[in-house]
Amino acid sequence: MKEVFKKLIVDSQERSYTNLIPRVYTIPTDTNKIVSLIGIRRSGKTYMLYKLIEDLRKNTPKENIIYINFEDDRLFPITLQDMDSLVEAYYELYPDKREEKVYFFLDEVQNIDGWELFVRRIYDTLNIALFITGSSSKLLSSEIATSLRGRTIVYEIFPFSFGEYLNYKEIDVNIYSSSSQSYIQNAFNSYLVDGGFAETFEQSEDVQKRILKDYLDLIVYKDIIERYAIKNHALLKHLIKYLFSNMSTLISFTKLYNEYKSLGYKLSKDTLYEYISYLQEAYTLFTIPIYRNSVKEEQRNPKKIYAIDNGFKKLFDTSLSPDYSKLYENIAFLHLRRKTSEVYYYKGKQEVDLYANIDGGMLINVSYDISSEATLKRELAALEEGMEYFNLKKSYLVTKERDEIIRLDDEKEVVVVPMWKWLVS
Repeated sequence: MKEVFKKLIVDSQERSYTNLIPRVYTIPTDTNKIVSLIGIRRSGKTYMLYKLIEDLRKNTPKENIIYINFEDDRLFPITLQDMDSLVEAYYELYPDKREEKVYFFLDEVQNIDGWELFVRRIYDTLNIALFITGSSSKLLSSEIATSLRGRTIVYEIFPFSFGEYLNYKEIDVNIYSSSSQSYIQNAFNSYLVDGGFAETFEQSEDVQKRILKDYLDLIVYKDIIERYAIKNHALLKHLIKYLFSNMSTLISFTKLYNEYKSLGYKLSKDTLYEYISYLQEAYTLFTIPIYRNSVKEEQRNPKKIYAIDNGFKKLFDTSLSPDYSKLYENIAFLHLRRKTSEVYYYKGKQEVDLYANIDGGMLINVSYDISSEATLKRELAALEEGMEYFNLKKSYLVTKERDEIIRLDDEKEVVVVPMWKWLVS
């Protein structure tokens, strides 16, 4: 294994890391913490490591920088006991570097059982800076939280946001320019349906679907079926189809359980909970609770479900035209979720789509088409009730094209804003 590591180390140092697509994340290279990047596969974690390496090389000898991808087939089957060979291989190649700071970039390190023990030990005992990536939210909740407590800073990496997509397309954002607006709106129409996975950006519709299907197959088989030894593949696949087709809607686990029982599937409620939790751990889906002061009350109510990327929905759409209302709400959720994990829906007498714990509280209803007075009245009434509950003076009604401020009284106002504008403002 040591000789394999030597080859991988030298290969990574000879590689050129240039012409990388910039992202909005600011990842430090000079912190004394372990930097952890987590998120769904193909969201750009590896390329962000490459960008950090590119930046480091401006002032750091390339021999002091090591990149290892633990999904490289030349490392299989690797165990925790083999990990010491990485350190030994490096210092055998560069014995004079023991007194210098060295940068280790460990990509998809979660593939090694017990990886956190190795990472913690070399962090505590060697003069190294550590950067790790993983594709499971368990890195947030269990492994990192328990084993690396106090040693790490964590960044969740999502597929491209709309702002990043515009940057990739080299479209200037000027909401006061008619020309700029036209380009932004045209880009938004594509981004809304196609999503934010960079590899799909310049592809045809057919190739986009094939790429996204490959992503989903990789996640399902590698991160879920293999990791958790799932036997009921048919149920899992049917569940995925149901959840992606019904993004941005309330889901009752009891109703879903009864529906699958009636279809002849052998399952328990626990199985359903587990499968959905696995999909969440792999960052394919999110569920959000109703906002309540009691955790028990949150658990008693249905959850709303959202997808990591709008592009996945078209893999399962049977209708000829996209369901814009669901796509709009899903993209609004992702915009908020990038900023905070504290996202909820509110329900009193009426329901408000999203509440996020940002800047003292942000309340949002999403309605693609509010041309009907009855629709507008309903949306405003729900927001007014929510504003009373959260003691807010401002809320948002995000829609297709209407752009105005509606005053409810002397203190409360609803900002009615087109989705594209809300995403870039």
